[in-house]
Amino acid sequence: MDQCWRVPDLSLELTLHTRGALRIAGLDEAGRGPLAGPVAAAAVILPMDYRCPGLDDSKKLSALKREHLYRSLTTDPRVKWAAAIADCAEIDRLNILRATHLAMQRAVEALVPPPDHCLIDGLPVPGFPLPHDAVVKGDGISLSIAAASIIAKVTRDRLMLEIDSEFPQFGFSRHQGYGTKEHLEALRIHGPCRHHRRSFQPVSQLTLPLDGA
Repeated sequence: MDQCWRVPDLSLELTLHTRGALRIAGLDEAGRGPLAGPVAAAAVILPMDYRCPGLDDSKKLSALKREHLYRSLTTDPRVKWAAAIADCAEIDRLNILRATHLAMQRAVEALVPPPDHCLIDGLPVPGFPLPHDAVVKGDGISLSIAAASIIAKVTRDRLMLEIDSEFPQFGFSRHQGYGTKEHLEALRIHGPCRHHRRSFQPVSQLTLPLDGA
């Protein structure tokens, strides 16, 4: 099948199910690339007969559609889910990859009882506490990972709205901490705030201007 036309389904989950894994969690993250804010992760267990029209990789969807799908997923009693973050201090201390893995571990450990197996978007996670398969571009292949991508993205976007209310001069509600022209200009004028990732360039190269220039 042409990857351009593929939509995520439960084929991977069903294969694992036939091998004895009854609780299969999809995991994904949001926010690895921004200059500010936490990285968020979500773990989602879907029933094997789950149907949700329009559920897809969060990057392909509008903010309004993601919010609608988030509500559908998180209010469905058949869907088991958890979300977690690693904050900017942890990102700076650990590096972004290890902080992402930490957020994923926190999310999956919040599922009670724990899943039998995990499907993780991307590459294998060293030292992960549960059996897992890494699925490159998994949010466009596995419905569980796609669901996790929605929950992780909406969770992080809502946190960035809270941060925006604290530091409105940076425009976090518009760019979610990514390195847009607007954000870089605000950084130049105001210097970094406590939610910026000091280990990321160009934040690491900036000092707070004394004259506002």
